[in-house]
Amino acid sequence: MQPGQVKTAADARALVETLKAPHVKVGVFDIDGIMRGKYISREKFLSALDGGFGFCDVVLGWDCQDQLYDNVKYTGWHTGYPDAPVRLLPETCRKLPFEDDGLFFLGEFAPPGDVVCPRGLLRRVLERGRAMGYEVYSGFEYEFFCFKETPDSVRAKHYRDLTPMAPGWFGYSVIRNSAGSDFYRQLLDTCREMDMAIEGLHEETGPGVIEAAIAVDKALAAADKAALFKTFAKVIAQKNGMMATFMAKCSKDWPGQSGHIHLSLKSQGGESVFHEEGKPHSMSDAMRWFVGGQQKLLPELLAMVAPTINSYRRLIPGFWAPTDSTWGVENRTTALRVIPGSPKSQRVEYRIAAADANPYVILSAALGSGLWGIENRIEPEPVVTGNAYDRKFPARLALPRTLWDSAQRLKGSKMARDWFGDAFVEHFAATREWEEREFRKHISDWELARYFEII
Repeated sequence: MQPGQVKTAADARALVETLKAPHVKVGVFDIDGIMRGKYISREKFLSALDGGFGFCDVVLGWDCQDQLYDNVKYTGWHTGYPDAPVRLLPETCRKLPFEDDGLFFLGEFAPPGDVVCPRGLLRRVLERGRAMGYEVYSGFEYEFFCFKETPDSVRAKHYRDLTPMAPGWFGYSVIRNSAGSDFYRQLLDTCREMDMAIEGLHEETGPGVIEAAIAVDKALAAADKAALFKTFAKVIAQKNGMMATFMAKCSKDWPGQSGHIHLSLKSQGGESVFHEEGKPHSMSDAMRWFVGGQQKLLPELLAMVAPTINSYRRLIPGFWAPTDSTWGVENRTTALRVIPGSPKSQRVEYRIAAADANPYVILSAALGSGLWGIENRIEPEPVVTGNAYDRKFPARLALPRTLWDSAQRLKGSKMARDWFGDAFVEHFAATREWEEREFRKHISDWELARYFEII
């Protein structure tokens, strides 16, 4: 049996016993979409297949720098940071090519932690969609910068004047990916071996920027692949003496880094829900309402879509990122891009998404808002043609400009509380408020240069 064939706990047990692996690597994803994991012994893993295992719930109660939130209810000093039950997910079994083909499994927080677990959130949204009669398919695209740096060198340079993997702006360059073919091939091969196959990989516009399109899959598996890709792309880069970053905007002079999501719905019988011949752009009523829901709710769900301070550096005109909740047909200046095609290819591209978002959280927002739109038959605003950056839109379509404002909109969203649960909304919004508070403690180079002498 191969790792990709594992579907059940019995399969996982048989594979581990056959390989006689002394240790197995397991991981869970925190609120920011960062994988937290460890090696566990073969014996403990086999036991955990039946009863799960404990993982300190601090991973749901700290930020990306391991600083403890002081404003959340789920966990904290007031709870003593106990172990939270985690269930292993046999179907996520993968081999680790760079660790002598060792085995890796994802886990997911079980009750009571499931109410704030990002993967648990997406699973609940998908279950609600399935109850409506839909199967959801999605594919993630990521842009990321690679630098000829190490974790030590970037700190020594204070994250300034870093050396890109390749100089200049050279989108779709065959020269670049041929000259750097060892790294490209390693990335492609590793992703294929770890069941997160890349269907397109190319040099993007900007120094050392790569774009990867991960093959479409059912939504939960697609989010797993996206989250794993972000993790192991970083691993592969560091093993090659480089660093990869998925920041939304790492330089004011360079483009931001998107994390676009392609979404489509099928019926339980496997037929396209979005495609209908004879309709404008082949958009079915369901697809039109799906887009309408996404458009209407994007301003109040933006914290789930743009979850960092840095996210808002990307949402500026002229750098391929939307500034209002807009939609268009084959229009890359809008937040939502309808892509007409055959029943197989008709889909929505959620272009507002950046590379820094948690794949489980952002897919929950994109999908939940669309399904809500179908439920409520929400008609979208008039379609945008031409350059959306040159248009003025109604105030209701304006996106919040700061993370704090986005968090307040999320807390006040009736749809979010209905679809995602009060516990998740309160917890996630509080973590974003914490992020904003941490930022406000910081004195930037811009402030010093602007005010130190003259004011």
